Amino acid sequence: MRYTGPKAKLCRRLGVNLFGTEKYTKILRNRQSKPGVHGAKFSKKSEYGRQLDEKQKARYIFGVSEKQSSNYMKKAMSQPGDTGQNFLRLFERRLDNIIYVSQIAVTRPQARQMVTHGHFKLNGRRVDIPSILVRPGDKIEIVEKFKKSPLYADLDSVKDFSPKWLKVDLKKLSLEVLALPEQDDLEKSIDSQLIVEFYSR
Repeated sequence: MRYTGPKAKLCRRLGVNLFGTEKYTKILRNRQSKPGVHGAKFSKKSEYGRQLDEKQKARYIFGVSEKQSSNYMKKAMSQPGDTGQNFLRLFERRLDNIIYVSQIAVTRPQARQMVTHGHFKLNGRRVDIPSILVRPGDKIEIVEKFKKSPLYADLDSVKDFSPKWLKVDLKKLSLEVLALPEQDDLEKSIDSQLIVEFYSR
């Protein structure tokens, strides 16, 4: 199941803005102690605790269930190359994440909602599954009837900071996957090696 509890408390516990909105950055800046009566008194973690926290952090940032995370790790372990990078690469290739990093959505939760509501076509077919993994050559565009939605009204004036493995046209509200994300394109706030160690126990 996905987390539906108090988001600020979770961000404070893991020490990172998990959900992308500015208000959580402000909360972290103003309240740097851990939540709870004792605050940071018991902040020292065991190795297992650090591994668990890192796994949970990845789950919350990308909005995936424990089952999905476990399946991604199994897939990553079966692929050649660095398992940790393979694992994060699967997260990056999710359709909802693509919508976020291309700057069509402000946060990953917003991107997930857009996909779920059927705002996008993948290779000409309307889709509503956020976890679809894109491949090089895939083309994504906004469904015609949503192009005039206020959600997308000002995108043509947004400066394009999308990663080099995507070709994004914010004026035409479309994008193309040029390649798989490389190491430099992966989420830098996550220590994937700790997550590999967690699932290898």
